[in-house]
Amino acid sequence: MLKLDLQFFAGEKTEKATPKKRQDSRKKGQVVKSQDINAAFVFLFLFLYFSFGAKFILEQFLDILAEGFSRNLLFDITEQNVMKVFMDLLPKIAFAVLPIMAVALVGGLLTNYAQIGLLFSTETLKFDLKKINPITGAKRIFAMRALVELFKSVLKILCIGLVTFFILWANLKEVLLLAQKGVQDAMTTIGKLIFQMGIAASLVLLFIAILDYVYQRYDYEKNIRMSKQDIKDEHKNTEGDPQIRSKIKQKQRAVAMSRMMQDVPTADVIITNPTHYAVALKYDEQKADAPYIVASGVDFVAQKIKGVAGQHDITMIENRPLARGLYEQAEVGQAIPEEFFKAVAELLAYVYRIQKRI
Repeated sequence: MLKLDLQFFAGEKTEKATPKKRQDSRKKGQVVKSQDINAAFVFLFLFLYFSFGAKFILEQFLDILAEGFSRNLLFDITEQNVMKVFMDLLPKIAFAVLPIMAVALVGGLLTNYAQIGLLFSTETLKFDLKKINPITGAKRIFAMRALVELFKSVLKILCIGLVTFFILWANLKEVLLLAQKGVQDAMTTIGKLIFQMGIAASLVLLFIAILDYVYQRYDYEKNIRMSKQDIKDEHKNTEGDPQIRSKIKQKQRAVAMSRMMQDVPTADVIITNPTHYAVALKYDEQKADAPYIVASGVDFVAQKIKGVAGQHDITMIENRPLARGLYEQAEVGQAIPEEFFKAVAELLAYVYRIQKRI
């Protein structure tokens, strides 16, 4: 029973996501993002553009209307004539609308980049049967996210409606006098009211969008949480199974040991402890300026080195401090440290005399 409880708690997603988990989620297109922030900033940029470019936009559309009406007076209103007038006016319409579309596009791209940076993922475009599963769809309808989206939509409608009402109420006299004003003055008043309502609505949307972003981050962190078992599995997949790593290291040590034992017969002398340490030295003027270590080891490895040396009649000399010092301060294949030059030279000279090399 206790084991089952431990397994249950190990499977609970209570741990923060690891950097690898976050990176994998990002590759799948799962990022912290609020669509409302995009919409709020796009609306804000558009209305700010309207405040600075209103005169340009008005002139363009008045020019389009004037040219359209003047052409209609010269031609009979038929399908062919209307299409011809439309095609003639299309470049001017595009010239007038293009800045508005450019502002919306740039605003959307900048806001999106500020939220998630550069990201291109096709994972969300892949076909998934779970997306058309009615049971899964029903769960999504009644999920917490769906309730939050519903509350957010109601809140946006309510807040924008209140903002619009208060702006109209504050300018009620001007609204009531619109019927008595000329076309140009009426259009100016309407434009001013639309601009005020647009900016106010954009700011309200931005405030709601910030709250939505906070919720989206909370929901994202909740969804990518990991269990302790998930973290262990990820570590195994990243670093490799500890048992496999141990076997690989064991194999590597065996190969290194075999190679080292093959070099022992080439040594000039074996310096021993005599039981715990064994260091095999060789001096070759063509390979190195100083003697170097061809094999070294302690305990079992030391005994093996001495066994191979005995089989090949390699001279073994007991020198406890020197054997231990060479083992601790130099690796196999390295030249001996300078502090041991004198002691090793004396030993090699002794070995050479025994072997009648000099």
